[in-house]
Amino acid sequence: MPAVHHKLLLEDALQDSPQTRSLLSVFEEDAGTLTDYTNQLLQSMQRVFGAQSEMGLATQQLSQQLLDYEKKNFAMGKGDEEVITTLQKFARTVEELNALHTDLANQMADSMVFPLIQFREKDLTEISTLREIFGIATDEHEASMVKYSRLPKKKENEKVKVDLVKEVAYTRRKQHQASMQYYCALNALQYRKRVAMLEPMLGYTQAQVKFYKKGMELVTKKMDTFLSSVSNMTHNIQAQLDSEAEAMRMSQRELLSVEDTVYMPDKDDDPVSRSLIQKSGYLNIRNKTGLVTTAWDRLYFFTQGGNLMCQPRGAVAGGMVLDLDNSSVMAVECEDRRYCFQITSPTGKTSMILQAESKKEYEEWICTVNNISRQIYLTENPEAVAIRLNQTALQAVTPITSFEKRQEGSPNPDRAKPGGVHCSARDAPGPGASLEPEDLIAPGTPIQFDIVLPASEFQDQNRTGGRRTNPFGETDDDSSSESDDSLLQQVFAVRFLGSMAVRCGDNQEVIYEVMRQVLAARAIHNIFRTTESHLMVTSSCLKLIDPQTQVTRIHFQLGEVLQFAAHQENGRLMGLVVEDPDWSQGDQEGVPPSYSAFVFESNTEGEKICFTINLAKEIVEAKKDPEALAELMKSMPLTNDGKFLLLEAETGDTTNGEGQEDLESEA
Repeated sequence: MPAVHHKLLLEDALQDSPQTRSLLSVFEEDAGTLTDYTNQLLQSMQRVFGAQSEMGLATQQLSQQLLDYEKKNFAMGKGDEEVITTLQKFARTVEELNALHTDLANQMADSMVFPLIQFREKDLTEISTLREIFGIATDEHEASMVKYSRLPKKKENEKVKVDLVKEVAYTRRKQHQASMQYYCALNALQYRKRVAMLEPMLGYTQAQVKFYKKGMELVTKKMDTFLSSVSNMTHNIQAQLDSEAEAMRMSQRELLSVEDTVYMPDKDDDPVSRSLIQKSGYLNIRNKTGLVTTAWDRLYFFTQGGNLMCQPRGAVAGGMVLDLDNSSVMAVECEDRRYCFQITSPTGKTSMILQAESKKEYEEWICTVNNISRQIYLTENPEAVAIRLNQTALQAVTPITSFEKRQEGSPNPDRAKPGGVHCSARDAPGPGASLEPEDLIAPGTPIQFDIVLPASEFQDQNRTGGRRTNPFGETDDDSSSESDDSLLQQVFAVRFLGSMAVRCGDNQEVIYEVMRQVLAARAIHNIFRTTESHLMVTSSCLKLIDPQTQVTRIHFQLGEVLQFAAHQENGRLMGLVVEDPDWSQGDQEGVPPSYSAFVFESNTEGEKICFTINLAKEIVEAKKDPEALAELMKSMPLTNDGKFLLLEAETGDTTNGEGQEDLESEA
């Protein structure tokens, strides 16, 4: 078998021998393989070109993102000025690199992708076309030879023979021409494929070299100093990060080394701070979800000035919940939950019930709200004022439950002190004078929270023949002449909150100060249980009557009542100042007068009680002048029995109730 030549001989084209056909098939197989490989190579080069084009677009976007860092207004962006300047320089550098990447992509398109596309579309397509033409010419030649071979031997037709000879000659010439063109193209393809494989890679490499040369020029001439400074900056930041991370790890180990009681609620052994004017933390607040159903939500509360603020989780800022100025706070029992307290606005229209996590938090919240309600935060040194007032409230609370025991002691502590300050009707400051709390109430004065009669006095009032006071003004046949002559009898349902010995008897400020100290002491010591009584105001005296037993617990003559006033903000609170009956009767000559202040919470407005007491005093004065008394009786409506008609009795059905000992003060 003859050796395979490295090219097709044109001289063998006319003969079209089997050997030539065999060699032609080898060239055709090589052309087919080259076509497949060229398509794959072109796909890879197009991918490289696409990646380089995407690189240009990506660097352009990167440059824009670096410039946008300054516009983001990060919430924690303070101190990023140096970073912003550095990123702006990087943005300019990336923009220059983007120009280089764009130039590289254009060079790849011109010197790598385009030559290979041209080779595939021109040379390989030409080979495919010539192959089809060569096949058609071969088929036509074979058909003409078949016709020529069928010429009859006996009956020759010269015309048919001549036509067939011409046809064979035409198809043979056509096949010869097509085969020579086909052979020439296949021979040339062996050289063109080598150029087609090398030229794209040459263009790609030259483009990359040019790109790197320009990049090196950019880096070496413009970027050396800048990159060195940025490198030093990153090293410094990393060193700071390592130091901070180590400090945080140490702090974390220290914080985690505490006892487990830190994580347990209501296990805080630290003392309660009662002088706070600011407080924050999580509390449970009770919300009504229906007529009788409630839900508790855990929210974050904090005080800001004189306001109570609330900030739910996820909220940017908190909102005001309640104005604490002149508000009242008290401990309550609610839904069998512990550590609940209630804050009420001065008008009494708005109130909320909150629950603390521990007893310490519970007491501190009550003290803080109480301090803020006094507007201590508006003073120059609020912490010192809060400490002083709370110390006074702590000293003022002693376990005295008997009114008689307090009178047996020293009602005015300053009597025992040389040079003690006291006020009387003769030497008291004028109504417009400004008095300090120490001038009104001696520091350390005890507070009485309940009135318990001694056993001897209780037995005296219940002996045979003893008279019980009827709160509705009805008397027995053996009633005294004083009750028969009474022109005024009015009963109010009240709750006794506390009493103190005071220094002044003719200044209403002492009543307000006693109210503040009594309410503060109740809040500090969680004393919120009160007992309802009936306060009877007549034209001769004031009586505090037990609605269950009708026993008179306290009895004051109108002449002993020096001052009476309702609270300026909470209208249900009222107080009065009385003079020691022994001193007022002149039994203790040369001894300074002693005064006591009593605080009550009424079911109605305290102003009504004050108005009734004032009317009783006017009746007492009018009794001295019959004409003045007659004029006063004409100006006021009277009942059928000739008494002054003011208000209906406000005791309601409480006289028959059995739960008098479980009432809660809303002061």
